[in-house]
Amino acid sequence: MTRGGRPREFKDTTVIDAAMEAFWINGYEGCSTEDLCKQTGLGKGSLYNAFGSKHELYEQALQRYHEQGIQEQSELLQRPLPLKEKLRGLLEWAVQEDFSETGRRGCLLINAAMERAGVDPMVEQVATRHIGFLEEMLSGLMEQGIETGEITSGRAAKELAGMFLSSYYGLRVLNSSAQNRDLANTIVEGTLAAIY
Repeated sequence: MTRGGRPREFKDTTVIDAAMEAFWINGYEGCSTEDLCKQTGLGKGSLYNAFGSKHELYEQALQRYHEQGIQEQSELLQRPLPLKEKLRGLLEWAVQEDFSETGRRGCLLINAAMERAGVDPMVEQVATRHIGFLEEMLSGLMEQGIETGEITSGRAAKELAGMFLSSYYGLRVLNSSAQNRDLANTIVEGTLAAIY
């Protein structure tokens, strides 16, 4: 039971997903209680009884986005393919996401970090955790690529992972701001050429 004896039914993923959409469209500062109520279908009292505050709901939405994103990116990077194709797959997934019907809104976590990381430790922690997981996966893959001889650049795995991350996140920001698919494709090819 939540505060006031209400059932926990509102704390399901459907409501968090709906709130995620509201924050994604409006940002944290621009998202009003009315926006959250409209998107989730809950009244103000029910919403705050279940989640406590706008910030607590925002934290749950960002955490859910982080978990979904890491799972999807992990699956792409763990496919039984040569490393170059795994890396290409992740970059092309980002382009596909960013040029989808709703792609112009960009990556929620990048948006949140740009809006609030300097003033909200929770946002900084979630973004840092997300980047850390991805960096760790990439470092491991780059190490394997070096050991098998697939990567012959002579650079250290951590350096290669950092370079890839820089290109990957730069690509996501450019995609949402410029919507230039030719530029996105050039970045994909340039990133892979720099590693190989």
